[in-house]
Amino acid sequence: MNIAKTQLFYLAALSMLGFVATDMYLPAFKVLEDHFSTGPESIALSLSIFLAGMASGQLLWGLAADKFGPRNTLAAGLVLFSLASLGLGFSQEVWQLLGLRFIQAIGVCAPAVIWQAMVIKRYSSSASQQIFATIMPLVALSPAIAPQLGVFLMSHFGWSSIFIFLTVVGAALTVVTLTQAKDQAAEEPKTTSITQDIKALFSSRVYLGNVLMFAMASACFFAYLTGMPEIMTKLGYDAKDIGLSFIPQTIAFMAGGYFGKRYVAKLGDAKVLKVLLALFSVSSIVMFIASHMAISTIWPVLIPFCFIAVANGALYPIVVNRALSSCKNSPATAAGLQNSLQICISGLASALVAAYASQALPTTGIVAVLCMAGLLGGYFLSTSKQAVTSELLEDN
Repeated sequence: MNIAKTQLFYLAALSMLGFVATDMYLPAFKVLEDHFSTGPESIALSLSIFLAGMASGQLLWGLAADKFGPRNTLAAGLVLFSLASLGLGFSQEVWQLLGLRFIQAIGVCAPAVIWQAMVIKRYSSSASQQIFATIMPLVALSPAIAPQLGVFLMSHFGWSSIFIFLTVVGAALTVVTLTQAKDQAAEEPKTTSITQDIKALFSSRVYLGNVLMFAMASACFFAYLTGMPEIMTKLGYDAKDIGLSFIPQTIAFMAGGYFGKRYVAKLGDAKVLKVLLALFSVSSIVMFIASHMAISTIWPVLIPFCFIAVANGALYPIVVNRALSSCKNSPATAAGLQNSLQICISGLASALVAAYASQALPTTGIVAVLCMAGLLGGYFLSTSKQAVTSELLEDN
């Protein structure tokens, strides 16, 4: 894989920025309540608004990147993110917090989408798969590292330093982006329209099948994260125990990414993907059975979920690379649509568990099995005879 370490670090920073911006200010919720003289509902709403911006902005940035070129479009998104972050650091009213968080989310959608398109455009399919496998496990560290960094900044420099830090990071990434080579896409006009690009994506079984696998695997993760605090509270665990319970799954996800990368290089992604589907399916069924038993400890649920996390860590790079590699004419649009669908489906799974929070344990088990069914459905869709035939025709 021929890629400089500095370039790999740059792409990793772009991929993690959205997650860092999501989680870094979470420890400051109580301080923000006091600063804005409001209740917890308004501060919590700022997170919901941010996620709504993330869900709605990714496809738009993808379309723009394919039309105007990734470099300039990415720079514009990073500038918007940096300006919104700077405004958040000096906001005085809660409506400013809410409005700027939405704008910040719209801006950070650009790197979330375009880094994937940059990988697809610049590298071969085998090399891009290895890059995704290197970078994606690092994203799992964001929820663990970002809040701790937020605590450090807040305790030493005040809550506004969190958003000032994000401003500096956004500005630095903007400078690096502008030093990147000019995109060929920016010099050559596209021969297809937006409508044609979207229609082509929805008519591609390979693309839709792999996106469905990505979304369903992610939805299982979100459902678990939503249900786990309530499940552990009912089992008698305290807040510290709940926080510590997320460490094993993070390690498992990263281990999956590491071993997935190694075995894909040796055996090919097709064989590894089948093993991962089997691991995900068996783990989901075990988790479903455990969730409908009278358990007194979290381990009967946590252990099978850690195996799901291993499967996800190795599966994400494979299916993302397969999906985007099938759409080399419009990779940013494909990445934007993929990420939007992933967030929407994951959000629905999370909302379903939240709606039945009083029965969080069995509901989480049911959602895990539903996600397994969707995952297998996506696999069969992407590997059907029609999908394979269509892919061969496009390659020729």
